[in-house]
Amino acid sequence: MPLDQKPVPAQPSAESGPDSGAGLTPEGPAGPEDPGAAPGGTGPAPARKPGRESGRETGREAFAAASSGAPAAGDAEAWSIRQTGPWTHRDLAANGARFHIAELGSGPLVLLVHGWPEYWWAWRHQLTALAEAGYRAVALDLRGIGGSDRTPRGYDPGNLALDITGVIRSLGERRAHLVGHASGGTLAWVAAVMRPSVIQSLTVVSAAHPRDLRRALLTDRRQFAAFEHVLGFQRPWIPERRLVADDAEQVGRYLTSWTGPNGLDEAALHAYRQAIQIPSTAHCSIEPYRWLLRSLARPDGIQFARRMKKPITAPTLHVQGAADPVLLSHTALGGGEYVAAPYRWRLLPDVGHFPHEEAPEEFTAELLDWVGRHKE
Repeated sequence: MPLDQKPVPAQPSAESGPDSGAGLTPEGPAGPEDPGAAPGGTGPAPARKPGRESGRETGREAFAAASSGAPAAGDAEAWSIRQTGPWTHRDLAANGARFHIAELGSGPLVLLVHGWPEYWWAWRHQLTALAEAGYRAVALDLRGIGGSDRTPRGYDPGNLALDITGVIRSLGERRAHLVGHASGGTLAWVAAVMRPSVIQSLTVVSAAHPRDLRRALLTDRRQFAAFEHVLGFQRPWIPERRLVADDAEQVGRYLTSWTGPNGLDEAALHAYRQAIQIPSTAHCSIEPYRWLLRSLARPDGIQFARRMKKPITAPTLHVQGAADPVLLSHTALGGGEYVAAPYRWRLLPDVGHFPHEEAPEEFTAELLDWVGRHKE
């Protein structure tokens, strides 16, 4: 059953607050704040609405229509987490939760994992390019985001990495080329350590190795200041309310300020602002960042850092935007120290925090070359 979630106008009520979903009503899995949620947050799945069947369209025309993304003014009901296109949407179970994926093509599996505040749609350019190159391209919505389950717990990096490797198994594959951006890139590093036999190659985008990031947050004032938004996430409830307030205006400001000269188009800004407003998403999506800072001095964080000393045996492509104001280039540099396999560092000039969207052709060319070199 689908987890087709879309913001729709809600009737105002006296109980509505800043974190009430910003006037949005969810369709899909119950989240941690949903009274009807089953244990684990899976909740009852909604009936499929007529005319909302997930299907596959083909051709560049379908992709162009999907990429336009934003509905006409006043057409709030037109937006959906399951944007139509040449890909197919479906849900699968892994690691005790349900996950939404968009997939296209056939061949060796390439699993694409988004960062914050994005969801699967961030990989729309790479889905089509990989499929045309003979790969089975799958874009995943992480736990708590997009069309995936919003569970009350399970947002530490170890469990989220097991989500990813569990999805690979649920797709019927033994191994996959894993691609991760930002927080998804951090999880890609972790998955390669925890389940090395499952990762055929690794592509990490805008994400330092977890040990390098930990070191920078403890010793580098510049990187600590660049993570100002993460510091703000540590307070209870207030960050969630600010993220969804005024049609997620704060998310739009983050996205605009984190890019290089090319920026993100209006369709992308609209889509990500809509997605964060799905009830419970703001809370669930920042829980990993709360774990990140709060665990620095805790036994579980120290144990995690020690575990990440283990060498990575998957060939690794490490892509970083030179103009990234969130993860500074010198923080990301040095990940090859932890890779006992071929390692390639790529610094893209005039590119910010989102290389796969700011320079999709350049990034996709790098990705295709890397996975092509490590098919076997």
